[in-house]
Amino acid sequence: MFCTSQSHSLTVSYLIDNLGFTPQSALNTSKRHSFKTPHKADLVIAFFKTHGFSHSQIAAIVAKLPRILSSNPQTILPKFHFLASKGASTDDIVLLSTRNPRFLHLSLKNNIIPTYAMLKTFFQSDEKTLRCIASIPGLFMEARLVKNVKLLADAGVSDSAIGYLLRTRVLVLLSADLRKQVDEIKELGIDPSTVKFAIALQAKKTVPKSLWDAKVNVLKSWGWSKETMSEAFRRNPLCMLSSKDKINEVMKLWVNQLGWDPLALAKIPWLFGYNLERRIIPRAFVLQYLLAKGLRNKSDNLCLPFFIPEDMFLKRFVESFTEDMSQLLKIYHEKKKMFMITA
Repeated sequence: MFCTSQSHSLTVSYLIDNLGFTPQSALNTSKRHSFKTPHKADLVIAFFKTHGFSHSQIAAIVAKLPRILSSNPQTILPKFHFLASKGASTDDIVLLSTRNPRFLHLSLKNNIIPTYAMLKTFFQSDEKTLRCIASIPGLFMEARLVKNVKLLADAGVSDSAIGYLLRTRVLVLLSADLRKQVDEIKELGIDPSTVKFAIALQAKKTVPKSLWDAKVNVLKSWGWSKETMSEAFRRNPLCMLSSKDKINEVMKLWVNQLGWDPLALAKIPWLFGYNLERRIIPRAFVLQYLLAKGLRNKSDNLCLPFFIPEDMFLKRFVESFTEDMSQLLKIYHEKKKMFMITA
């Protein structure tokens, strides 16, 4: 008991005197790890200083991982050498170590090297691989990452699709129920060899089930069937990232104000992602005018007018109708100034 109390006291004093800890933070840290002599701690601190770590960065590492003070610096050095051999700068290594010190205790042979090799398979270059690791230092800690990447590869998901997830939504690859999502998306008929499959996974994992169901109910209220929703999702999985209020507002405009078929939106689900006031409303009312005047056929492509850039839209759907151009411009600019839709 005396020895334990003495080691705690020594650790507290050491943290305060050498790393600038407050008495309370030093006491809390000593409860997680303490030492009887400062010899190893001195070596560790000297090691970090030699390799470009500032006083505050060393303190941050110790606060997160107190047992690092009892480590052998020679077990850490090979990890620094490995990263440096891949092109990591001193600042890169310091950042990675400071943000996730547990990396310093991982096995180089059994964890760091194989995980790095797997990531590089998809990023192709050391520069891009290091950038990914720097943005999410905890990747080396995630055994599930390697497992899920293999799961996707075995399911026929292409390297480009897996790479997309690693670059944009790596948390999808850390999911415990990824197989279930993969099977659901396959059932919808989305080709796993395409990047769209990865985007569909992203959408499925980003939206909580309760919110997903709420969006489904909104679409059902406008007459969409399960098949209609599947069609829209296949065309553009990101449509389900729009809020349920946004989906409802687009539907109200489309059906109540314009009198158009709500099922037509399943063929252009990108529309739910566009800005309502600045893009959808002004263009929709221009199209409504053209349809009413017989200047456009109902069977014409509905996607194109909303998809093209503004200058192209004005040239093709406003300025090309010289006799009606002034009225079309008036409609377009008036509607663009609207900030609210009346149901």
